[in-house]
Amino acid sequence: MRKRLLDCHLVTALVAVASFVFLAAGCLAQQQHQPSSSQQDSLRRFLQNYDGSSTDEGRKETRYLSAFVDLKDDGVQEVIVYFVSNKWCGSGGCTALILAPEGSSYKVVTKITVTRLPIRVLATKSNGWHDIAIPVHGGGIVHAYEANLSFDGEKYPSNPTVPPAKPLIGNVPGTVVISDATEGKSLY
Repeated sequence: MRKRLLDCHLVTALVAVASFVFLAAGCLAQQQHQPSSSQQDSLRRFLQNYDGSSTDEGRKETRYLSAFVDLKDDGVQEVIVYFVSNKWCGSGGCTALILAPEGSSYKVVTKITVTRLPIRVLATKSNGWHDIAIPVHGGGIVHAYEANLSFDGEKYPSNPTVPPAKPLIGNVPGTVVISDATEGKSLY
């Protein structure tokens, strides 16, 4: 009886360890990359051009948060950017960009409106790109939930509150890449 109980505990422990290793391996591709100073400079120049603020007020207040993440598991770091300013935010949230490197600059894969933090990259994938989870609340949304944004082969959904974005069901493993505790950088 005692041996059987010990065997049961051993099997349970092995299953727990194996599950942890499996989940950790699925999240390895979602590890954030520490960008070089040239990558940061290139990103800032791209975002300044994209923002296009011509007034001193717009230039003073615009901040951004970014995460360099391999969304395709191909060794190339895409960038998720979250803007913070009156120009880029409203009652439902702020604007986020998914960028792909293009030469020494970037191209916009998707502009996502009404985005809130934290932004998670999920272990699940659609059309070769990791799914992204974004909280949805405020701006008329009564019951908060987390939206699943899946890549359709060309882009992610541009608004997490309407289809093709959909509520995330269950506890889907993923990694927070931009949290509400992440410190923003001045765009200018």
